[in-house]
Amino acid sequence: MAKKTNKEEKKEFTAHELEEQVVSLANAGHSPSKIGIILRDEYGVRNFSEVTNKKIQEVLRENELVGDMPEDLLNLIRRSVILSNHLNKNKKDYSAKRGYELTVAKIRKLTKYYAKKNRIPKGWVYTPEQAALLVR
Repeated sequence: MAKKTNKEEKKEFTAHELEEQVVSLANAGHSPSKIGIILRDEYGVRNFSEVTNKKIQEVLRENELVGDMPEDLLNLIRRSVILSNHLNKNKKDYSAKRGYELTVAKIRKLTKYYAKKNRIPKGWVYTPEQAALLVR
């Protein structure tokens, strides 16, 4: 096995530099999970929380860059809207219908959880009309 002669040296980042990078990536419009992937792939940061003793979400919350809906819930809502649009065009697609039902069930479970954790309003209820508005 031949050795690589053109090895890239990994730069060690300080906690402050990483936090600044997270803020700049968030201002560029990246989601917290996408920021973690970028830090891992482009900057060689193995574990953000080991370096900074904080999570990416905490850094975003400190800088008031967190959205009002949790990212995982918003992704499920996006999926439900896509499946709903697909089902309007393809009425006989029963596997997509089942996928839509499972997605809505996951959304309802997550809304209960996030309502208990005060991440969303207590009375928030999923409706397809509201989901279509959230995604836009």
